[in-house]
Order: sequence, then structure tokens, then C-alpha cells
Amino acid sequence: MDEQIEACLIIMAKSAGNSKLKTKKEKSRAITTFDELLNSQYVERGTQKRIEFAIKANAFGIGEIIKEERRLAFVTQQQRAEKTGKKSFISRMENGDNDIQLSTLYRLLEFGLGRKVSITFQ
Repeated sequence: MDEQIEACLIIMAKSAGNSKLKTKKEKSRAITTFDELLNSQYVERGTQKRIEFAIKANAFGIGEIIKEERRLAFVTQQQRAEKTGKKSFISRMENGDNDIQLSTLYRLLEFGLGRKVSITFQ
């Protein structure tokens, strides 16, 4: 249904000489950088929506790093939970579903896996 409406709008725009109206495919072809993609989906940098996206993306990234370190150490979530906490918490954290305190991050990586944590600010 949406495609039919979009097609009608494009026909109307073309007949009216409106070149600003583009299809989703045309818009996606115009995107050439990752920043442009983020701008199209989450508006410009510095806005609340973009900041919230960055926070969630970073939480997911940290979870992926923690999951990969656990896998490299050949440790299951259950084995890690026995040393550092509940399995459900570890699963949620690895999936980026909850915030993690720095002290928890250190405990999971340094105590749980014997890895060294280093944080850099840019």
C-alpha cells in the first residue's frame, strides 16, 4: 500500500516538475559515507536522537568486545557467571541490553578472564 502511495506521489511530483521528491532507493543511492547514513537515519551530530543512538551503539560494541574476549578465553557464560555474577546479567550485557558500570567491566574482564582493561578518551 505504501509503495502505491509513493508511486502516485512520484508521478504527481514529476508532472508538477518537483524534482525534490525522491524514492527511498534514490535517496539510498545518494548516501556515500557512514556519516551520511547516520544523518539520514538519526539526524545531525549533537542532537539528542543522535546522542542516544551513539550511547546504544557503544553499549552494543562493548558487549561484543566482552563476548569476543570470553570466547577467545574458551569460557562459557555459565563459567564466567560462576566467577563474576549471574548468567542472565552476562547475557544481557553481551547483547548490549543494559548499562555496565566501569567496576563491573573491570571485574568481568580482569578477574573473570585475566584481561587488562585500558580506556582512552579522545
